[in-house]
Amino acid sequence: MNSDFEQLAVWKKGCRLAVLPYDKLKNCKDLGLYSQMTRAAVSIPSNIAEGAERKTDKDFVHFLYIAKGSAAELRTQLYIARELKVISPDDTKLLVRECKEISKMLKGLINALYEQKPDSPV
Repeated sequence: MNSDFEQLAVWKKGCRLAVLPYDKLKNCKDLGLYSQMTRAAVSIPSNIAEGAERKTDKDFVHFLYIAKGSAAELRTQLYIARELKVISPDDTKLLVRECKEISKMLKGLINALYEQKPDSPV
């Protein structure tokens, strides 16, 4: 696998998303929710990077799926935070949209890796 993960648009977008919960939740008094949401957000680009540094495309795909799961985890936490009035509906909408876009990009990258080597069990 090529380890130039810094060139991947999805990694860049993931890094931009990762800093947003820190800003949007800076006044959050629920430290458990704050911690869980920031960890999920940071997990997205971190798993993309870790997978890119692995030896095989199969390993890379595994970590892309973990990143995709972290995006879904963050979306769930955003809905909960909105209901608890920890984050505004507008900020929730923005962050959920970003998570969904990243998930689509990750799925596209996974599909591209499958197409690249159709006979390998990625």
